[in-house]
Amino acid sequence: MLNVTAPDTATRHPSPVPPDVEQAEAAIVEHYPRLVRLAYLVLPPFLGRHRRVLTAHALAQRALPRGRRSSGGAAQAGLPGQRGTAGSGDAGYAYVRLRVLRSALEAGVPPTFRAWPKRAQLPALLPQVWGLRLFPRSGGAEELALDQWLATLDGPGRAACVLRALERLPEPEVLQVLAAAGVANPAAAVAESGDPVHDALFTSPEFDPCVLQARPTDLLRRRRFARAALAAGAALAVCGALLALPGGGWGDDGAAAPPYARNAASEQALDPGKLIRVQPTLWRTSSRTGFSTWPARGDRADDTGLLRRALAVWARPGKSVVASATPGTPPGPPMGPPQLLFAGAVDQAVVVLLYDGLRVVRYAEPRDGTSVAALDFARTDGASAESATALVLSRVDGNVRYLTAPWVTGAATRDLLKPGEAPTTLKLGPDGVTPPVVSPAPGGNCTGWNALTLTGEGTTRLVTDLGELTAARLTSGAPGSERDVTEGAELGEWSRTACLLASVRSHGVRSVNAWTYAKQTLPEGDGTATWLCSRAETWAGVQDRVQAQFLTPGAPLAAQAAQAEGSPACGPREPRVLAGVLWKSKAGQWYVLAAGSAQFASLSASGGGVSGAATGNRLAVKAPAGAQVELSGRLTDGTKAGVLGRG
Repeated sequence: MLNVTAPDTATRHPSPVPPDVEQAEAAIVEHYPRLVRLAYLVLPPFLGRHRRVLTAHALAQRALPRGRRSSGGAAQAGLPGQRGTAGSGDAGYAYVRLRVLRSALEAGVPPTFRAWPKRAQLPALLPQVWGLRLFPRSGGAEELALDQWLATLDGPGRAACVLRALERLPEPEVLQVLAAAGVANPAAAVAESGDPVHDALFTSPEFDPCVLQARPTDLLRRRRFARAALAAGAALAVCGALLALPGGGWGDDGAAAPPYARNAASEQALDPGKLIRVQPTLWRTSSRTGFSTWPARGDRADDTGLLRRALAVWARPGKSVVASATPGTPPGPPMGPPQLLFAGAVDQAVVVLLYDGLRVVRYAEPRDGTSVAALDFARTDGASAESATALVLSRVDGNVRYLTAPWVTGAATRDLLKPGEAPTTLKLGPDGVTPPVVSPAPGGNCTGWNALTLTGEGTTRLVTDLGELTAARLTSGAPGSERDVTEGAELGEWSRTACLLASVRSHGVRSVNAWTYAKQTLPEGDGTATWLCSRAETWAGVQDRVQAQFLTPGAPLAAQAAQAEGSPACGPREPRVLAGVLWKSKAGQWYVLAAGSAQFASLSASGGGVSGAATGNRLAVKAPAGAQVELSGRLTDGTKAGVLGRG
């Protein structure tokens, strides 16, 4: 572990008056690694390490204020100001630090339909990295535990920790800086920041976004995407040429952009009278049960004006339309008349849900106007009765309303962190709309995780909100034998891993399966540990996220031992998984613990002063603290395999 003593900043105070731009630039250049580390630690963990790294660098660089250079001193002579000078340099650093802190806190606030997103809430334009995934070096068990604990704090709590641990500010100045950064309750944030006994760990390379490791993205998939992009560009050029032809157009429709040209096929797709409406009982007799069998529901299903606006905005979103799409979802107009799923007033908005066989599209406009609108796209091809259970109608003040499938006859909510508590029954509306359900908090404060149980056709399924238009199904069981979560043991497993669902929010997730792949007797009689694997499958079928988790006896939550993106591990195609951790016994001895799934016949560890091997799929070897160890294993067929994330 690298121990670095941060310079004393006890005399620094946030400066409400912007310093000279040259002075601020000098402060950013001189203290750039500290500013980037501060932003990285305050940013919400659900962004993922790659995006946190890029966002942290962007926030530090954006801290340079707008303005002209100083008109006096060295600036008059055309010379840059002296870097790192005392006095004014302190004020410049305090000012840019405050700007970085404020932006990092804003980045952790989820965007809503009630206001335009702030700049910090949007993905950073610069810097950008193509073809690589960047992340800091991995630390030991202490850093992993600290990272897991930070994920349980909200943004102000993490900011209080960083100001105390990295900036070495006393509590009065921490309160002052938090208040200047816009924190509503600085005292609560300081109280939440916990014991300073582990503050030295904040300087570890685990949290240094300036010392990075790089891994490639999926090379074959990237090549396919490039070819698809070329084909899409050619199609867009053809469509642009057609739209440029002279004609009368369709007329202005609400928040839609002005029309450009007449096109018979496109006009048919935008005709409310051509919308597909299926029979209410089709799902009972259809050979396929998915969104294509949902009937049209809602109190505005016959409102032609509303439906026309929704279709027009879908085809020609104007400047006042806030649009979003889950990863892997094409946001283009419909190829033909789509199917109407819902149209009605929900909370403070009027909502229309449409389905074109590939995507579900949600259109929303205010009840009292049509000049602004929201448009959300979610890929749903291949949906079945297991995955087409519920769609999000609205999100207001941390609550979400769902439209349930027509075969759902009962609904209830349960807190995954409290598996012993009975679920709370929900009363469904006549159209299958749920009451407001508290959504899991998008930040790192995981004190509870709500899920929805949906019953129908003799089956109960467990789903949860991951920030998507579709609810994600939760299952248990080994790959290829996944089953719905209904038993007490399965709920107990999910109670230890539910908080890790925050890392797969807003990634187009279709379902998440979690299962126990090994149990290991801990050295020195410290009990039995559990190794779990969870796989988040996406609708697009690419960039599925896999996590291996380690759970010790008595621990409330599992710790992440390894992760991978786009890997077939822990899935039906490649059900094996191997992961390891550094673990400290109650007596103070460090061990390398590793466990593989049943496909492993032997394991070995080497490097960092460690050398050991074991027959079977579990290994425990004594190790020095902070050891960097390479793990590998051999399968029952003799093939060599590495840990999750390294092949």
